[in-house]
Amino acid sequence: MQFDDLNKEIREFCETRDWSQYHSPKDLAIGLSTESNELLDIFRFKSQREQLEIISNPDRQSEVEDELADVLFFLLRFADLHDIDLEDALETKIEKNRERYPKEEYESSNRKYNE
Repeated sequence: MQFDDLNKEIREFCETRDWSQYHSPKDLAIGLSTESNELLDIFRFKSQREQLEIISNPDRQSEVEDELADVLFFLLRFADLHDIDLEDALETKIEKNRERYPKEEYESSNRKYNE
């Protein structure tokens, strides 16, 4: 499915439930943050080995997939309601990051561009 197809499906889902009234920019941002934190909670206080075990366990992986889907839902809904082209936004951001993080200077480094 492409973004357009996903947006259409989400739009129809929300419209049939009259949920647009709950989807202000602030509320969608809160939902995005909340769902991201639910994803984070799955891995909280886990070693890297335990994290990989979660991903390789079908039942636990399903939990991760559900949270990722929730994050994607809020992201797509926000973008759709406010005419944001996520593909274009991502391409623009990657180009900015290429300029901020030249390969020669940042390869194998996790420091931020302003550090």
